[in-house]
Amino acid sequence: MRAALVADDGTVLRREVRATPREDPRPDALVELIRSVRELGGAERAVIGVPGRVDHARGALDHAPNLPASWAPHLTAEALGEALGLPVALANDADLAAAGEAVHGAGRGFRDVLYVTLSTGVGAGVLLGRRLVAGRRSAVEAGHHVIDLSAFRRGEPATFEQLASGTAFARIAREHGLDDPMSVVELAGGGDQRARNVLEQVGLAAAVGVRNLCFLFTPEVVVIGGGLGLSGSWILEAIEVHLAAYGPPAWSAEVRPAALGDDAGLVGASAWEQVRP
Repeated sequence: MRAALVADDGTVLRREVRATPREDPRPDALVELIRSVRELGGAERAVIGVPGRVDHARGALDHAPNLPASWAPHLTAEALGEALGLPVALANDADLAAAGEAVHGAGRGFRDVLYVTLSTGVGAGVLLGRRLVAGRRSAVEAGHHVIDLSAFRRGEPATFEQLASGTAFARIAREHGLDDPMSVVELAGGGDQRARNVLEQVGLAAAVGVRNLCFLFTPEVVVIGGGLGLSGSWILEAIEVHLAAYGPPAWSAEVRPAALGDDAGLVGASAWEQVRP
C-alpha cells in the first residue's frame, strides 16, 4: 500500500509505504496509512486506487481478485469518506497511473494517451481528448483479452497478462531453463540464446497486446510502465518495431517509457478531477 500527500501540480509532498495486511478482515490499515500522510495538513480530498473493477456510479469496488474478499464491502467512497472525514473518490489503479502519466508524466502535452503497465499483471488506462475512457465502471481491462487463440483452445495461457506480464516472464524463463528471471536481460546481452528466446517471446506478446489496443483507441502516444515494462530498451523496441510493421494504417504514435515509476498512481490522484469519467 502506498499513500502520499500530493500538490495539484503533481509534486509528492509526503509519501509512505506499508505492506498490505492480507490477514486483516478489514482495510483499517489503509485508513491509518492515509491518516498518517495527512499530518502535514492541507488535504482537500482523497482519491484511492484499488487493483480491480470500480463501479463509479456507486463509488464502490466491484471485483478485486488480489485483495481479501472481506475488504470489498469496506472499500466504498462512502465508508472511506466517513472514516477519513474527507470527500473520497475510488478509482482503478491503472486508471490512476494513466492519469498521472498523461497529465504530469511521459504523456504530458498529448490529448490521446494509452498507458500500459507490464508488471505482476497487465493493466491499462486510456485518455481520449484528455478524459479517461470509462463508463459506469472502469474499463480497458487489457490484461484479460486473448492474444493467442491456438493456445486458448489447448487450455494454455493465452491472454495478454498470461503471456506478457512480469509473472509470465518469470514462468517462461523457467521453461527455458533459466531459474533467475532477473538475469535474463543480462544473459541475452551476452549472447545466451535461451535468454534471447525469452525476450523475443515475451516482447512479441507485449507488442501484440499493445497493437490491439492501438487499433481500438489510436492514441498519440503509448506509455509503457511497470517493472517488466521498464526492465530495458528491449521491450520498448519490440513494441515499436511491431507497431511500425503491423499497427493501424496511416497512423503513428510515439512509444515512451513511463516517467513517474511507482509514483504514477499517487500523482494521478492529484489529476483525477481533471480526467475522471
